[in-house]
Amino acid sequence: MANRLRQEKSPYLLQHGDNPVDWYPWCQEAFRRARQEDKPVFLSIGYSTCHWCHVMAHESFADEEVADALNRDFISIKVDREERPDVDAVYMEACQAFTGSGGWPTTLFLTPEQLPFFAGTYFPPTSRGGLTGLRQLLSAIRDAWAQDREALTAPGRQFLQLLTQRPPEQSSPTRSLLEEGVAQWKRTYDETYGGFGAAPKFPMGHSLLFLLTYGEKKADPAALAMAEKTLEQLYRGGIYDHIGGGFCRYSTDRAFRIPHFEKMLYDNALLMLAYCKAYAVTGRTLYRQVATETAGYLFKEMSLASGAFVSAQDADSDGSEGAYYALRPEEVLAVLGEDQGTAFNACYDITEEGNFHGFSIPNLLHSPLPGDRFAACIPALYAYRLARASLHRDDKVLAGWNGLLMGALSWLYRVSGQTIYRDAARGIWTYLSRVHGSQGTLSATSRDGLARGIGFLEDYAFCAFGLLSLYEATLEPSYLSQAQTLCRQVLTDFTDPSGGFFLTPQNADPLLIRPKDTADGALPSGNTMMAWNLVRLSHLTREDTWQRAAEAQMAFLSPLAASYPTAYPVFLLALLAQAVPAEEITVVLAPGEAPPRQPWPFPLDAVVTILEQPTDAYPLLGEQTTYYVCKNHSCLPPCHQYPS
Repeated sequence: MANRLRQEKSPYLLQHGDNPVDWYPWCQEAFRRARQEDKPVFLSIGYSTCHWCHVMAHESFADEEVADALNRDFISIKVDREERPDVDAVYMEACQAFTGSGGWPTTLFLTPEQLPFFAGTYFPPTSRGGLTGLRQLLSAIRDAWAQDREALTAPGRQFLQLLTQRPPEQSSPTRSLLEEGVAQWKRTYDETYGGFGAAPKFPMGHSLLFLLTYGEKKADPAALAMAEKTLEQLYRGGIYDHIGGGFCRYSTDRAFRIPHFEKMLYDNALLMLAYCKAYAVTGRTLYRQVATETAGYLFKEMSLASGAFVSAQDADSDGSEGAYYALRPEEVLAVLGEDQGTAFNACYDITEEGNFHGFSIPNLLHSPLPGDRFAACIPALYAYRLARASLHRDDKVLAGWNGLLMGALSWLYRVSGQTIYRDAARGIWTYLSRVHGSQGTLSATSRDGLARGIGFLEDYAFCAFGLLSLYEATLEPSYLSQAQTLCRQVLTDFTDPSGGFFLTPQNADPLLIRPKDTADGALPSGNTMMAWNLVRLSHLTREDTWQRAAEAQMAFLSPLAASYPTAYPVFLLALLAQAVPAEEITVVLAPGEAPPRQPWPFPLDAVVTILEQPTDAYPLLGEQTTYYVCKNHSCLPPCHQYPS
């Protein structure tokens, strides 16, 4: 038996390289063999820092009986969802259609023609606790495949019909969608603990970013209050790592006390954007502090010497979920001493009874914010934790996720004035353009400095977002130019003639369908991010090309968002940018004067033009650098200093 995953670069696939299962990566060879041998395909999708993926690997895929059944009766394919978001998009939709929910690991059965007909998530090796065992499931699928294939595969044919339905008619978006979205968030808002809906609770940084922006532009205190309460609760809760910094994936409870422990690059980037915006809107230093600490975590734990950042950090250490983060009171006392240790335990809810399987996850849910009280203690606890256990990290570089971080670091530079963040954002793009870029195209992933695979819509959209943010932070024209290059590539390679953009470029390997994500999930969709990018480009350049493209993309998304606006927060950000014009600032530089290296004191969404030479419309006053500022449909008198 030849487990082909041993030759792969994906950390997730390599984790399964020693399974007794005859795994294939996603490839046409596997489907050809399935057709030749008339066998169904067993498809397993996950990622390397997924706790339940580890559990299923150790329990089920290491089980000899399971492996024997898979090797005898099926063709088995393993997919890293982060490397192949196209495959994940198609089959996660199938899982949700068949079961009403989804998650990872995702387990599916396909025909040799890639048609799914059965789906689920985690399956133990044998049935227990109301869960179907994988041994029993494999036997049932094998028998049904042989005895009544038509009935077995009927759900797949229905699913395919669902996928090929005509999209709704396009229409220009109405501003009422903004108010409808906010009203929808208000209905699901948790007044007690912040966040939205019941447990599990996801941080959804881009939703909070919209509420902050809406609250600012529309002077809506309720929208601001929902976002601020949630941001403070996220920080106070155990979902934030009070010792190492950074945010975990989601909370298993209403109060954000106990997280699902893996840390994803994209969650931390999106939350940094939200905290930067919250600081810009309110001036409250806590928000800037959290963004700064999160960046510090990423620099310490997820950065590479090349300038890029890895994709994720594991939930498990020594085979146990969350053990790296959990503490007992006596451990803290041993590290900090009796006095400081006792005070730290009281502040951070570290108790004898614990809040997590007899241990404690530090949190500030019932304590005043400590400020700098324990600043000298944190490094010692961090060092102790590192010495006690280590966490696996998925060290592949994903272009799109790095693009989001490029944007977040650019914003953090603007609200902090610290050039380390600007330089880190530049370093990301230097790496991506050197390793992932080729004549305006992007590769989705790299590892050990070697890129592989085509780029997907989110790679282009997120990197364009990052470049636009870096341009707005530095006002260096090259970043605006490179953002436009990426967006032109999207228009060329990803456009669906019926509206919007496909997830895959024209040269992608064919799947069951050419997928097209529209709604935002844990990540913004490539389609909503492109809408925001195109609106921003139309404002920054005043070019008809971008204006027309923005109008078309907004018209495509509008009827989709109308039914459930809270599923489209980044589209709503684009709509808000259209509805409430940003501040327009034209700076005419005095002779010989260069733009300063420190960030300009402008709003995060301001449209800024730098003129090195005066014009008839924008003359110099008194041979000094002159500012022309227009906001709220009126222009202020020209002046020599920005009127902040």
